[in-house]
Amino acid sequence: MIIVTGATGHLGHQVVESLLTRVPADRVGVSVRDPRKAQSFADRGVRVRQGSFTDAAGLAHAFEGASQVLVVSVDKMGDECVEQHRTAIEGAVAAGARRILYTSQMGASASSHFQACRDHAATEAALRACGVPFTSLRNGFYAASAAHFLGQAEESGRIVLPADGLVAWTAHADLADAAAAVLADEGCFDGPTPPLTGGQALTFDDIAGIATGLTGRTFTRVTAPDGQFLEQMVGGGAPRETAEQLLGIFTAARAGEFATVDPTLAKLIGREPVALRAVLREQLSNG
Repeated sequence: MIIVTGATGHLGHQVVESLLTRVPADRVGVSVRDPRKAQSFADRGVRVRQGSFTDAAGLAHAFEGASQVLVVSVDKMGDECVEQHRTAIEGAVAAGARRILYTSQMGASASSHFQACRDHAATEAALRACGVPFTSLRNGFYAASAAHFLGQAEESGRIVLPADGLVAWTAHADLADAAAAVLADEGCFDGPTPPLTGGQALTFDDIAGIATGLTGRTFTRVTAPDGQFLEQMVGGGAPRETAEQLLGIFTAARAGEFATVDPTLAKLIGREPVALRAVLREQLSNG
């Protein structure tokens, strides 16, 4: 049985939907914190069990009978995040899974400027040490993040952010289809994948131009000094650690950590990846 964690989240839900087009529902199980939110999957024959990365005993039940487990990374950063991932990995090993898959990120490295990429590198190290074959899906940077930053600028038309660099923005739907394809073809990747990216790397200057073209309104890219951006975040109520982690995205982008464009995603899903323009069009039309 293929077990998908985090199946009620943005990425995990789409992975299960895509997986169900490839394998019978009785071969799919989900591990979720609140089974009530996964009732639609249960109604279609998917095994739904409660599981949390903070409860090793609960994961033993959630992962029971697993042939493969997809560990969808948690939406946190730092030691707590890595510890939860280790608990999930240990649970998959204890359940007898033949392969563990993990949603990592392009740029995963112990020396990354971005905390999340350092966390992914630490999790990949745990996977290498676990004794079970693994696949680390090095996902491109989520296009939804670009849409979020742009959404904050819709009213003023000013995209005020630190200096950035090229980023290969990638749609959740494409990454979900890629994960499902790898799960359905067990072992097609061993270890980390190449970067799974969209077809173009863009800066926020480019994004301002796209938004202007889509709306007919002028969007202006304004570069905020790092220190000013940090203090504005903290002044707005963000914990300093969170603000520093967010700034790390831009520091890493300036260092070229997210600039690679790779054809692997397109080959996996059998089509050209969704362009950032399409993601932004949807965001702006719903704004």
